[in-house]
Amino acid sequence: MTDRDFHLLPATLGDLSQMRAMEKVCFPLDAWPLIEQIGVLVLPGVVRIKAVQDERMIGFIAGDVRQRIRTGWITTLSVFPEFRRQGVGRALLEACEAQMGMPKVRLAVRKSNMDARRLYLSSGYHQVEVWERYYEGGEDAIVMEKHLPDQNVGNT
Repeated sequence: MTDRDFHLLPATLGDLSQMRAMEKVCFPLDAWPLIEQIGVLVLPGVVRIKAVQDERMIGFIAGDVRQRIRTGWITTLSVFPEFRRQGVGRALLEACEAQMGMPKVRLAVRKSNMDARRLYLSSGYHQVEVWERYYEGGEDAIVMEKHLPDQNVGNT
């Protein structure tokens, strides 16, 4: 991916308005409330990365580092529809995994979100459990997990 036309950068509170717009488009039923969006951009122990093209945020990922249990949780991954299938989601996922520095990473995804599930499967994740009626509308969440080469410490 050396010729990609987007860049990965740390996300900050200054990205809140762009992140809010992305949440509405990518998660029409499950967009986070404002307080959670602010929290993911400012709380310690959270890896937050944005994909940017022409100064516009086109993708976002956040990962929660849980040092005590040596697990990272991908809390959100979004890419505007017009930028999907161009390596943006995979680049964000790989960067977040690396920055969390945990030997195990987990995430939850809507059962019906087959595009995301295919991305996660092709990135080395496998299903470990189902959270019944987790999402708005009663849809199940598929919990997926990936084991990474042993990491010594998390990088936050």
